[in-house]
Amino acid sequence: MALSQAAHTWRTQQRAQLLAARGAASAQDRAAWSAAINALLNEALDLQASCVLGLCWPYRAEFDARPLAARLRAKGVRSALPLVRGAGMPLEFRHWWPGVAMEKSVYDIPVPRDTPILLPDVLLVPPVGIDAQGYRLGYGGGYFDRTLAAMVRKPVCIATAFEISRIDSLDPQAHDVRMDFVVSETGILQCLPDGMRAVNIMNFRLAVQQLLAERANSSDCALR
Repeated sequence: MALSQAAHTWRTQQRAQLLAARGAASAQDRAAWSAAINALLNEALDLQASCVLGLCWPYRAEFDARPLAARLRAKGVRSALPLVRGAGMPLEFRHWWPGVAMEKSVYDIPVPRDTPILLPDVLLVPPVGIDAQGYRLGYGGGYFDRTLAAMVRKPVCIATAFEISRIDSLDPQAHDVRMDFVVSETGILQCLPDGMRAVNIMNFRLAVQQLLAERANSSDCALR
């Protein structure tokens, strides 16, 4: 369902403001925020080798998930980057590892060239904005919402958000997909129908394990 003109205009304005604020933050602040998110996920996200981790190539001062992917890849976890196939089409996730041949895609973001398609079990999604219910504001293409809606098995979705990206409410529409968790430089939040609640690392691990088991035919991809 298409957004009304008023909603589209509001989201466009919010997106511009949030991107400007993120871009205006100092490189030192962004590095500190990223380091804090990386430290939390390094401790909390300990996936089995059978898992696939979906992540995004860092764009416009986003959180960089590649160091986390490197740690998990050393344990056998495969990494996958999204590929835009065309307007109105769901994303494909292509197997990625350092040194693989890459090519430029939408926004000139690098994507793997002709590697196998993988289905992520856990997906790290960098938002432009994140609201109090766990709905994300992206760059306006609708790719992630469209992709998640089309997936037979939805991955565990973790928004990696700087606190500067907070908004009160996105006024979510039917096509918007709520994240399962938000990890910021200040901690971990679980997104539930009645709002978000802070969780510690142990409860995060248990919740991710439960979601992985619920959304898969088996629980092979589970936290230890």
